[in-house]
Amino acid sequence: MTTGNIQLLSDTLAKAKAENRAALIAYLPAGFPTVDGGIAAIKAVFDGGADVVEVGLPHSDPVLDGPVIQTADDIALRGGVKIADVMRTVREAHEATGKPVLVMTYWNPIDRYGVERFTEELAAAGGAGCILPDLPVQESDVWRANADKHGLATVFVVAPSSKDERLATITAAGSGFVYAASLMGVTGTRESVGEQAADLVRRTRATSALPVCVGLGVSNATQAKEVAAFADGVIVGSAFVKRILDADGDETAGLAAVRELAAELAEGVRRVS
Repeated sequence: MTTGNIQLLSDTLAKAKAENRAALIAYLPAGFPTVDGGIAAIKAVFDGGADVVEVGLPHSDPVLDGPVIQTADDIALRGGVKIADVMRTVREAHEATGKPVLVMTYWNPIDRYGVERFTEELAAAGGAGCILPDLPVQESDVWRANADKHGLATVFVVAPSSKDERLATITAAGSGFVYAASLMGVTGTRESVGEQAADLVRRTRATSALPVCVGLGVSNATQAKEVAAFADGVIVGSAFVKRILDADGDETAGLAAVRELAAELAEGVRRVS
C-alpha cells in the first residue's frame, strides 16, 4: 500500500516554527493555464520560497472561490483538465521539489470518482493530503478512514462564524493543519486581513495543537507579515493566479511573476517582529 506524505507536511510546518516564522503555503489550480504550465508554475512558486503548495482541483461551482480563481478554473475546465491531470500535477511537483503538495477540492468530484480510488491515487502520487472546504465533519468518516489508511492529512476549514464548540469538533477530526478562513466570504485579495483572523486563530489554538494557517485575502508581503505574527502558516492563492492571468499567455513572464511573488511573500513570513 502506498503511503502519502502527511509526515512531510507536519515536519515542514514544524521546521518553519523552529525557525520562528510562519510557513508560506501557495495555492494554484491544476490545468491552469495548461496542465504543463500549471506544473511549471508550482515549481516556480516552490523555487521562489513556498514551503507547501495546494493544488486546486478545478470545479464548475467553486463556492469558496472569488472571481480570480473562478476564471482560472474556467480556463482549466475548458482545457479539459481531469482528475488524472491533478494527480500528475501533484506527482511531478512533489518529485521535482521533495516538498509537500496537497489537493484542495470540493467534495462532489471525490464522491463521484470514489473515495478509496482518490485517496489511493493521491498517496501514490506523493500527495500530503486534502483540504476539503465543503465537507461537513459529521459526514467525513469514510473520507477520514481512507485518508488515515493512506497517510494523508485531512484539512478542514474554520471560519470567524464558527462557535468555540464547533471549532473543537472540527479540529478534533482534522489532521495536518487547520485552514482558518480569515473572513466571511470568498477568496480574493483584500486591503486588510485584520483582527477577525487573529481572533479566529486564538480560538482555534485553544481547541487543538494542530498548526493554524490563515488564508483568504493575503496578497502581498506586508499582509503576509501581519498574518505571520499570529498564525503558523500564511496561505496565498488569488495573488498567484492573478500574476499568471496578468501575463496574458506569456508563460515565461507568468513564471517569473509567480516566482518573484513567492520570494516577496517568503520574506514577509520571515519578518516576524
